[in-house]
Parts: sequence; C-alpha cells; structure tokens
Amino acid sequence: MSTKDVIYELRLKNGLSQEDLAEKVFVTRQAVSRWENGETVPNTETLKLLSRLFNVSINTLLGSPQRLVCQCCGMPLEDEIMSREKDGTLNENYCQWCYADGTYTYSDMDDLIDVCVQHMTGENFNEEQARAYMKELLPTLDYWKR
Repeated sequence: MSTKDVIYELRLKNGLSQEDLAEKVFVTRQAVSRWENGETVPNTETLKLLSRLFNVSINTLLGSPQRLVCQCCGMPLEDEIMSREKDGTLNENYCQWCYADGTYTYSDMDDLIDVCVQHMTGENFNEEQARAYMKELLPTLDYWKR
C-alpha cells in the first residue's frame, strides 16, 4: 500500500475530514489533499505527528517499505508489538518485550536465548535447533553489536 492510501485510510478510519487532519498536524487542507492524491508526502516532522496521532509507525505510514525486526531478539515488528518510549512514541527498533518505556529488558544474551527458545520450540524448531538459530542471529543485531 502506498503512503497516499495509508493516510487516506487512517484518516477515514479515525473519522477525520481533510481539514480536521490538517489542523491536528499543523498543515493546510490542501497539503493533506496532495498527500492523498500522491502528489507529495509529508515531511519528517509531520510523519512523526501522524505516527503519534494514528498510533502507527512511520514505516507503516510510508507503505511499509522496510521489513522491520527487533534489533534485540530478531522478531518481525508490526505496529501492535513495537516498543514505546517514555513519552509514548513508537520505537521502530525494538519489540515491546525487549524494550519498554525507555528501558531495555535484556542485558544477557543467554537469558534472552532461554526465553526465545521456550517460544520457538515445537513450532518449526526443536530446542537444539532454536538455540543454535538464536546464537547465530543475535550477534548480527544492533543491540548485541554494541
């Protein structure tokens, strides 16, 4: 889905007119119309406001051009499970289980592996396979590189 379609659908879903949306993100109604017609896209600051207003990630607003994964555990990220900062804004780098309210949950890789293995075993992995997969994956993620 393209940015124009995402903004249009979110606006309608939230019962907002173009004028209502424009007022909430400090632009003109014409700017909203241009976004929805695909003539322009919102600037970075406006994307942040739209993200907060609609409670979706900027990645979602842009039509999900990137496949986001938690940079701590490797789980694919959807808006519903993304972490949040203390001010409530979405953090597109981590899931809600690895980072919440500005605090990291895991400081020990082995502890995280133990938790993940419990959830992975029986799906497509046995315990040994799950543990080997996580030991290979985690060191490639930003959180564990630092």
